[in-house]
Amino acid sequence: MLKFGHRNIQEVILFMLKVDITMALVRVTEAAAIRSAKFMGRGDKIAADQAAVDGMEKAFDLMPVRGTVVIGEGELDKAPMLYIGQKVGMNKPDMPEMDIAVDPLDGTILIAKGSPNAIAVVAMGPKGSLLHAPDMYMKKIAVGAGAKGAIDIDKSVAENVISVAKALNKDVTELTVVVQERERHDYIVQEARDIGARVRLFGEGDVATILACGFEESGIDLFMGIGGAPEGVIAATAIKCMGGEMQARLMPYSEEEKIRCKSMGIEDVNKTLNIDDLVKSDDVLFAATGITDGDLLKGVSYSKRRFATTHSIVMSSETGVVRFVEGRHDLSKSELVI
Repeated sequence: MLKFGHRNIQEVILFMLKVDITMALVRVTEAAAIRSAKFMGRGDKIAADQAAVDGMEKAFDLMPVRGTVVIGEGELDKAPMLYIGQKVGMNKPDMPEMDIAVDPLDGTILIAKGSPNAIAVVAMGPKGSLLHAPDMYMKKIAVGAGAKGAIDIDKSVAENVISVAKALNKDVTELTVVVQERERHDYIVQEARDIGARVRLFGEGDVATILACGFEESGIDLFMGIGGAPEGVIAATAIKCMGGEMQARLMPYSEEEKIRCKSMGIEDVNKTLNIDDLVKSDDVLFAATGITDGDLLKGVSYSKRRFATTHSIVMSSETGVVRFVEGRHDLSKSELVI
């Protein structure tokens, strides 16, 4: 029989608790994905998003934390569930207090069209660890671990492309920059192409695209562009877990948005936000489950209407471990995914 000292027992208990929380986090994204996937290609992004929210909220009830949603579907009057400030988790006194950031369906238009790369995502960290980002635009630049230290949001597109290529020991012509296909990004596309870099355009799904920067096999080396601020914080959690780098800057377009920033504790809206500003803790978790087939994760598939198969990713910044999880769900036995 194994014998443990008092300290070792505490360490084992803490380890088991973290494992429990990690798997519970995967169940949250799985529930959202399975419910939402039923609406793939049906042209109803609102119904798909609501299904994901419903599944995610139910799964949160089984998570052993005292969680507060800091990035969610919106304010209480605009989002009846998973709203900012909502308490989630089992909420027992001895459980850890956690910040929760959710995007039950990253890529609502993608699932409505039946297009690739729609995912369900959750990020979580100790209380106070995640930037409370207002629902507005954010300028972002991100790379994986191989190019950490090679980006600067204040430098030109060309300077960043050349710097990242050098860090990755690539010729500029071998570098792939991923950019959302929007008119506001035309200058990025043009500058990158002018110096010979390859440009990959995407339509929707900031989080899934930034996530791909952390994997060499994705073929994506550098993300640049302007997108949602809440999605930026969620993506930054994944990048931090993988040892990459991300920089950002909020882009309020009205006085009302500037006031909103200050109400959420952001005094300097022009500040360059580094990865440690976006994600303040070195002990955060990230999980995502594919809804439609994508670059990294397969979508939900069904078998004989009774079983669903999911493909997920879960990672921890503390350990640096990235796990891919395949789940086979008996739909007749789970209230989470009905």
